[in-house]
Amino acid sequence: MAECVQQPPAKRLCCRPGYGATCRQGQRAAGAPCGGSAATQSGSSKAQSPECLLDIAARKVAEKWPFQRVEERFERIPEPVQRRIVYWSFPRSEREICMYSSFNSGAEEAGSSGESGDETRLPFRRGIALLESGCVDNVLQVGFHLSGTVREPATSSEPELVCNVSVSFDRCKITAVTCSCGNKDIFYCAHVVALSLYRVRKPEQVKLRLPISETLFQMNRDQLQKFVQYLITVHHTEVLPTAQKLADEILSQNSEINQVHGAPDPTAGASVDDENCWHLDEEQVQEQVKLFLSQGGYHGSGKQLNLLFSKVREMLKMRDSNGARMLTLITDQFMGDPRLALWRQQGTTMTDKYRQLWDELGALWMCIVLNPHCKPEQKGFWLGQLRRWNSVDVCPLEDGNHGSELTNLTNALPQGPPGNPDSLTRPHRTVFTRAIEACDLHWQDPHLQHIITEDHYTNYCYHDNLDSSLFDARGWPLWHEHVPTACARVDALRSHGYPKEALRLAIAIVNTLRRQQQKQLDFFRTHKKELLHKGMTSVTNLEGWVGHPLDPIGTLFSTLMETGRGGEDGATVLLDFSGRRTEHPAFPAQHFLEDGESFMSLAVETALIGLGQQRVMPDGLYAQEKVCRNEEQLLAKLQEVELDDTLVKIFCKQAVILLEAGPYSGLGELLYRESVPMHTFAKYLFTSLLPHDAELAYKIALRAMRLPVLESTVGSGDLSRPHHIVSVVPNRYPRWFTLSHIESQQCELASTMLTAAKGDARKLETVLESIQKNIHSSSHIFKLAQDAFKIATLMDSLPDITLLKVSLELGLQVMRMTLSTLNWRRREMVRWLVTCATEVGVFALDSIMQSWFTLFTPTEATSVVASTVMSNSTIVRLNLDCHQQENLANSARTLALQCAMKDPQNCALSALTLCEKDHIAFETAYQIVLDAAATGMNYTQLFTIARYMEHRGYPMRAYKLATLAMTHLNLSYNQDTHPAINDVLWACALAHSLGKNELAAVIPLVVKSVKCATVLSDILRRCTLTTPGIVALHSRRNSGKLMSLDKAPLRQLLDATIGAYINTTHSRLTHISPRHYSEFIEFLSKARETFLMAHDGHIQFTQFIDNLKQIYKGKKKLMMLVRERFG
Repeated sequence: MAECVQQPPAKRLCCRPGYGATCRQGQRAAGAPCGGSAATQSGSSKAQSPECLLDIAARKVAEKWPFQRVEERFERIPEPVQRRIVYWSFPRSEREICMYSSFNSGAEEAGSSGESGDETRLPFRRGIALLESGCVDNVLQVGFHLSGTVREPATSSEPELVCNVSVSFDRCKITAVTCSCGNKDIFYCAHVVALSLYRVRKPEQVKLRLPISETLFQMNRDQLQKFVQYLITVHHTEVLPTAQKLADEILSQNSEINQVHGAPDPTAGASVDDENCWHLDEEQVQEQVKLFLSQGGYHGSGKQLNLLFSKVREMLKMRDSNGARMLTLITDQFMGDPRLALWRQQGTTMTDKYRQLWDELGALWMCIVLNPHCKPEQKGFWLGQLRRWNSVDVCPLEDGNHGSELTNLTNALPQGPPGNPDSLTRPHRTVFTRAIEACDLHWQDPHLQHIITEDHYTNYCYHDNLDSSLFDARGWPLWHEHVPTACARVDALRSHGYPKEALRLAIAIVNTLRRQQQKQLDFFRTHKKELLHKGMTSVTNLEGWVGHPLDPIGTLFSTLMETGRGGEDGATVLLDFSGRRTEHPAFPAQHFLEDGESFMSLAVETALIGLGQQRVMPDGLYAQEKVCRNEEQLLAKLQEVELDDTLVKIFCKQAVILLEAGPYSGLGELLYRESVPMHTFAKYLFTSLLPHDAELAYKIALRAMRLPVLESTVGSGDLSRPHHIVSVVPNRYPRWFTLSHIESQQCELASTMLTAAKGDARKLETVLESIQKNIHSSSHIFKLAQDAFKIATLMDSLPDITLLKVSLELGLQVMRMTLSTLNWRRREMVRWLVTCATEVGVFALDSIMQSWFTLFTPTEATSVVASTVMSNSTIVRLNLDCHQQENLANSARTLALQCAMKDPQNCALSALTLCEKDHIAFETAYQIVLDAAATGMNYTQLFTIARYMEHRGYPMRAYKLATLAMTHLNLSYNQDTHPAINDVLWACALAHSLGKNELAAVIPLVVKSVKCATVLSDILRRCTLTTPGIVALHSRRNSGKLMSLDKAPLRQLLDATIGAYINTTHSRLTHISPRHYSEFIEFLSKARETFLMAHDGHIQFTQFIDNLKQIYKGKKKLMMLVRERFG
């Protein structure tokens, strides 16, 4: 509330010529309390004696008439009458004061201030605390103006604050407030609350004066002069300039002030033209909304905006005209949000929470324009505003899409025929379109008026069986209108404080829905063969009720549930606006409930009808997410209801109808390919029905498992028959953006059935078939397999072998589905399957090894499957005897050899490892490696297997594999960090340890494969040394003499090393830079060491250096460094 010290200007001019002191003999002495008349305000006197006629009349006048009209109507108003009118003009209810000083509803807040948490910081709560602490002083009511001081006690961080507060009021509404605290907020500050509640709770303690103009009329000239001079003296620093200016204007004959009859009086009440509404600081509303929007959903701004919307609904419910006024201010700020243009320009969508705020904005405008007692001029004004906002380019569209090229799949609000779904263009439907269309709706239909105003509106002689019948077979009224539109009427009645009328209309709508459902069921039963033969080519309901922008099912459910729980708070007024507030009867319209039926059961049945409706999946991400969200919200409300026998019967009845209603039900036999799936709803039905009718529960759940949008072909007739499924999403427009969520819900439904079916082999088999037929995602089937495994192996019971087999079967399906596709969880899936097969038994392990090629890659089969099967932990887990162990091992070795044949590069080593204990199998694996070495394996794989052979004690086989690896290797001159260098050094060391012949055989291979000088020199030095460790390991002896460098095989290696140094030197000098000169000199130093190993090495190196000096004499600085080091 933006509160300032400046007093608001007077609303009207007051002048009473001829109304002098003789008429005021009954005036009370100064300071008389306002309640001092015959109608004493104490509770005891009020209870003992009837209210006087003066107070009754004054209260009615104070509520309805502006005081100017009272003055104009009567030439003379006795002062006691004026006092009582002024007295009764102040609000008497704390509810409205609470509404304008807190986000919470006033019904539960007006009583106490003992709450903790955030509520204690609300202005209303703080105001009560200040009042009850005695912080309100100097309260004075002058006419229609209340003033006082409110003391804010000192705190540890703030000194004591005394605030001057003033409040203007008219016709039981506060019309203006000011406070010196300077607080800026939408709502009244705590000081205003404290002063107002003081006047409400302690009216007898408030000094009351008539309007100041009345007092001035009683003064003569001397008194008036004294009054003005004293006033100026007391406040000379503030009012002296203004007083002098006014005096000058009054003394000037031609001044504007002298052209006006009378003078303003801020305490004289409202004029005839003044709008009678509670004070609302429009500027602060705009600033706060703008601030919340600028925060972009952070710092709880979305919650604050939702609270503002709730405040608008609260105002509408109390029929406060500020509701529409406040919503207009909010909407203007929303339309001015700069992000709208940015998102439109970038082609991006707004956030989900922000989009929901726009939905609420549109829904609130629907409520406002559907006010049953809205004046035509008001509705015309709102229509103009809505059209203006609707015409702005950045105005958000109803379905969240920016484009207009998608097909229109929503009906308009008017009761005309639905639009052509095959049309290629879509009308420009914004969030305000439905409110604009609702402006054409009216409440003058006689049948509608009878429905909403009469508890016993029936026609038992009405036998018309047409679809548009006004009454059903029981004679109860029906209301045929586009369902979301009819429910929007219900929401509007509730929002404007007509719960009885809303309930009556809601019951008529629900009875219409039930009658329509029964007629659809009868029609399908009659034409079932024909419809099943024809198949499903189009959906019967283009516009679904769940996820609809107007939330029709949610509205009906809330209306009925609130009545059933007695949730409508406070008093209500009849729709004729008689002005009398009468207590709302406990259960209106009881006449329209069958035996044993309640409003709660009716609400539950309505929700089941709406959730089971077959409807097409809407376009756009937001619209599809809204379908899911709305369904989950409804189910969450249903789960709060405790099922009794009556509700169970309703569940069973609706379940049967949904199963048999054909194309009208999402659980019927005929399902349109792009219908919204029923998985989430069916899961709720399944869990609810299972304890009472298990067969029906499984029928519902199994029927709901369908997801035809993922099927490549949909056969005609009963979709429970198996069809060929392709696990791909077919090309379609528009796309199913929520498909991942839908598949997750399908998986949840299947998991729920598996859990419930534990111990029942027949049901488990049926559920397994349904999963294999309807679920197309490998990750979801894997999750189901894991779920089934966990359920089957619970710690507190013996394993359920049937459920374990289901788990294994699902795992096998996952293996087949992911065998030829990339899946980041594939290795986890393989390991899990082996674990599952182990739990099932040895026959399952043997089975997956026998058919490994349909389930695993060769690498998976050897490294995971066979290795796990032959591990000690598996043998212990299975508790196998020796014969069973050997059979299982033979199967694993057979698998390993088959994999090695198919993929020797990746499986040969694993095969050798697995076959170590079987000589024949090991030899076979070794031969596979030799056969594949020439073409199918690279040097890395061969070196690895060679090292394995050496480790196992087969040095000659290791040597043979190492030589085969050397034939595949090629190390260029500059690859001195190549990963294969260690393998080459190991191979040469192995050959050297085996003997001169082996070394002589491997050196030509080294010379051919390795061109890197540093590697060759390292090999040369190692070969000139004995290797006692390796010699001892292989029990071979050398001669004990160093091998000669002048004889084979080392002479060939030395020559190759020197040649490599020469070639490498020329290669490096071709592109050498100065920063590499020192490194190059060191390289030449290593080269000299190798040259000197030859008997004529010194001569060769000198010639080599001289040659360099001659060829590269242009590199003067480098050659100078060469001379300095090598001469």
